[in-house]
Amino acid sequence: MRRRGRLLALMTGVLCALGAVAGIAHADNPIVQHVYTADPAPLVHNGRVYLYTGHDEDGSTYFTMKDWRVWSSADMVNWTDHGSPMSLSTFSWAKQDAWAGQAIERNGKFYWYVPMVNRSTGRMAIGVGVADSPTGPFRDALGHPLVENGEFDPTVFIDDNGQAYLYWGNPNLWYVRLNADMISYSGGPTQIPLTTAGFGTRPNGGNRPTLFEEGPWVYKRNGLYYNVFAAKCCSEFIAYSTSTGPTGPWTYRGTVMPTQGSSFTNHPGIVDYKGSSYFFYHNGALPGGGGYTRSVAVEKFAYNADGSIPTITMTTAGPPPADTLDPFVRQEAETINGESGIETEPASEGGMNIGWIENGDSVKVRNVAFGAGAKSFTARVASASSGGTIEVRLGSATGTVVGRCTVPGTGGWQTWTSVSCPVSGATGTQDVVLRFTGGSGYLFNVNWWQFSA
Repeated sequence: MRRRGRLLALMTGVLCALGAVAGIAHADNPIVQHVYTADPAPLVHNGRVYLYTGHDEDGSTYFTMKDWRVWSSADMVNWTDHGSPMSLSTFSWAKQDAWAGQAIERNGKFYWYVPMVNRSTGRMAIGVGVADSPTGPFRDALGHPLVENGEFDPTVFIDDNGQAYLYWGNPNLWYVRLNADMISYSGGPTQIPLTTAGFGTRPNGGNRPTLFEEGPWVYKRNGLYYNVFAAKCCSEFIAYSTSTGPTGPWTYRGTVMPTQGSSFTNHPGIVDYKGSSYFFYHNGALPGGGGYTRSVAVEKFAYNADGSIPTITMTTAGPPPADTLDPFVRQEAETINGESGIETEPASEGGMNIGWIENGDSVKVRNVAFGAGAKSFTARVASASSGGTIEVRLGSATGTVVGRCTVPGTGGWQTWTSVSCPVSGATGTQDVVLRFTGGSGYLFNVNWWQFSA
């Protein structure tokens, strides 16, 4: 049941020590700390960033991946866990390898293009999940692969004229023109010429003369088309090319993120959100992390005046908040900036809850706007044991306690009740830590929380 909590509690201590030494006030990267994530694919929709990722299994010694995950944020620092709305079992024809994909919205539906091994052929093929919500659940749109040529890593893009394109490939690079239904295409797969002028020169290239390896991410900005990709192997770095058209010819433009971190792969994703640009990637920064146990991170950046992408370096700090968090509306407990020890699971009341909570575990949210102040705190809780206490602290897990809520035993881990307690001293804009205390073993679950003004 409890997969990685103790390890991540250790991580929190390590990061706190690093902060004391290096002056880092917080460590927001990786942005998800309670489960391994990989291959980020961000999507901006209705004022939120939705992040679609792969999921590396704990202790993997290969790319052992069975499902995909969804997260979202309104401020780029607090991320809500939406669980796993799509897995290999969604596709009856899939055998294994739930690898890197990307989702896009069109006409009120969300299409998630993902590669898997086709059970019938033993080759990599690309399927399409479709949903009515960005968080799913997703269903197989076709009942069979959309395209199959043994290659993978799809990226999807809709041009200004409404024409959609699906690109994918390793070791080659392919595209098809998707029809408006997003689950069929016109013509056949077309191979993009991998020239050194278009994709750079690989040192000692052999049968791969260019830097292109895998993981393309295609988008358009100010009339210019960008193809950002994982370059060379191994270890990979992130490079990019540009073009005046969606299918090329491409011109190699250089490095986005040099080889760094403790994963020998990387995978790009770029979006603009609330007036700023963000670059998503993965590394092996969590305890136990590496090339097969990766974690998604994000950096804020600004394009150069000529539209070129600057060189971006991995950080532990991550981007600054893009907005404040409103404590006076219901906030999901699985909306997290940092954590120690917790896990998440589907909640019987819908969404997800945090659980596997033991004495001393905690969750943190950043940039909480209390304004003139909060008077009380309410949490939705469940406990099959004797419960415990939620300490509401400001700043850190050792910060000032402004409230304490007693959580009773409720008779079950999904038997929910609401508890409230007075709050004093929560004013202005603060980071908030909910620290959980009690006896031995698992204490209680939390579904959501809310302050009153």
